[in-house]
Amino acid sequence: MEGIEHKMMSCNGITMHVAEKGQGPAVLFLHGFPELWYSWRNQILGLSSLGYHAIAPDLRGYGDTEAPPSVSSYTCFHIVGDLIALIDRLGVDQVFLVANDWGAMIAWYFCLLRPDRVKAFVCLSVPFRPRDPKMKPVESLKAFFGEDYYMCRFQVFLFLL
Repeated sequence: MEGIEHKMMSCNGITMHVAEKGQGPAVLFLHGFPELWYSWRNQILGLSSLGYHAIAPDLRGYGDTEAPPSVSSYTCFHIVGDLIALIDRLGVDQVFLVANDWGAMIAWYFCLLRPDRVKAFVCLSVPFRPRDPKMKPVESLKAFFGEDYYMCRFQVFLFLL
């Protein structure tokens, strides 16, 4: 698609699919659920034409990025680790972070855990909500949004698989 380069890169013990274009300050795009790098295709083209290095990986378990079999391999620590390893491999010190939905949840943790690697953060659709240590994340979502919230409904779907 119009000069977007696709790479498979070893990052944090998994192989990640990464779409990128351009040179200059790095903008790291994090997709939502159930999306891929493709969600950012227009932004990649637009920002790369303005002198930015646009980077959009498929997050762990999505698209062409490796999906470890263990559920315990999908913590925010793992996924932030994937992204830090990715920008390290690309030789990037700091990123403008742009994220939506599930990617925004990860991006908040990225900012908390590695503020030294973030120039600025643009969050689309998901405000910061610290985890309540007395409640499991899905229980918290059900209490706040109800049983029909898509993340809660997918828990039932995944359980049935």
